[in-house]
Amino acid sequence: MDRRSFMRWGGVAAGAAALTHAGPADAQQTPEPVLPPARAGRRAPARVVAPGGQPAVVTPNGTTLPWTVRDGVKVGHLVAEEIDHEFAPGLRARAWGYNGGTPGPTIEAVEGDRVRIYVTNRLPEPTTVHWHGLILPNGMDGVSGLNQAPIPRGETWVYEFDLRDPGTFMYHSHYDEMTQIALGMMGMFIVHPRRPRGPRVDRDFVLSTHEWRMEVGARRPDPNAMGDFNVLTFNGKSFPATAPLVVGVGERVRIRLGNLSPMDHHPIHIHGLNFVMTATDGGYVPASAQFPETTVLVPVGGTRVIEMVPTEPGDWAMHCHMTHHIMTQMGHGAPNMVGADTRRLDRRMRRVAPGYMSMGANGMGGMGEMRMPIPPNSLPMRGGPGPFSYIDMGGMFTVLKVRENPDDADADGWFTHPDDTVVGPADPARLAADQIEV
Repeated sequence: MDRRSFMRWGGVAAGAAALTHAGPADAQQTPEPVLPPARAGRRAPARVVAPGGQPAVVTPNGTTLPWTVRDGVKVGHLVAEEIDHEFAPGLRARAWGYNGGTPGPTIEAVEGDRVRIYVTNRLPEPTTVHWHGLILPNGMDGVSGLNQAPIPRGETWVYEFDLRDPGTFMYHSHYDEMTQIALGMMGMFIVHPRRPRGPRVDRDFVLSTHEWRMEVGARRPDPNAMGDFNVLTFNGKSFPATAPLVVGVGERVRIRLGNLSPMDHHPIHIHGLNFVMTATDGGYVPASAQFPETTVLVPVGGTRVIEMVPTEPGDWAMHCHMTHHIMTQMGHGAPNMVGADTRRLDRRMRRVAPGYMSMGANGMGGMGEMRMPIPPNSLPMRGGPGPFSYIDMGGMFTVLKVRENPDDADADGWFTHPDDTVVGPADPARLAADQIEV
């Protein structure tokens, strides 16, 4: 399936029947937050929905766990296994994940559902699954040694519990956490409210942030890293492999962010709009406590839910604002060359290494598009093509594509700007008229 089809139909695997199992209701309603009103009559096309007409969650670059229903219980299956994972074209790793991917499939259900989740362990060591943020019986919490014995290699165990509270949660291994989470053993768990809270949204996305240490040329992430992470991902992908989020002008959009990175918090910034935080993994944020912002800090082990109404069409950047987190496999051990005069050095070095050129004396912009030879299975400082020039960012970066007709838009296409709305060279006559001397 191509990315355009994925963005249009992503999330349907949960199934309409599976999302509407009866359960307890919560009548609390949240007043309208401080956002522009959604455009009257603007609604996404019919698709699988949760109670109250809520849209199903889309996991860009990911999947949704399929359910079967047995005697009123939703039944799913997670397989913990080693996987061959591609972060972006040119960079692959032997990671660990669930059902063939990292993050694992998004689990999507409804408040009041009873779920039965089988876990098959195909890893080379024992494992467990912790349901992060969910309130459930102690024996189902998944902490090895404290709440259960670890699941041995080759065996299938079963978790079963009621979903008491709606919200945006996560799941991850809780055995040998440093190794297993660092290698990719995590996923998102979405519980829709039985009765909707706050204004209805038109589109609902979930993004899991993660960080990895991949030595250049290596085939496996380093689970012992405690800093200097050099591959940063949304849903397991680094730009330019991150799928864009295609939304409509005037639509109300929800984005659920979860962070199971080993060490770092991520300040996620979105260009071209502001948003409000409506929930965390601990529950809903009252409308009286919501305020507009353009950057939300997603802490390690936490989730943040933001909602927005885009008013300006275009291709808008969405990224972690830690600058090293949008630089794939940047070499942090290099000396600072900014401002150095390397002409004599370059001449001498070319005597023994023809074509030698010192790097960084005038900054590092443009290095990613030079296409110089690099070691196998590496993406040092690579970005991707943009509509005007090379986008010299990678890592935890994606694009929010705001369109007038999002369901007919090409998810791989770029925004067509109206005339005279793109920055360009200053006109000499205008410079003179404005008395600007250059």
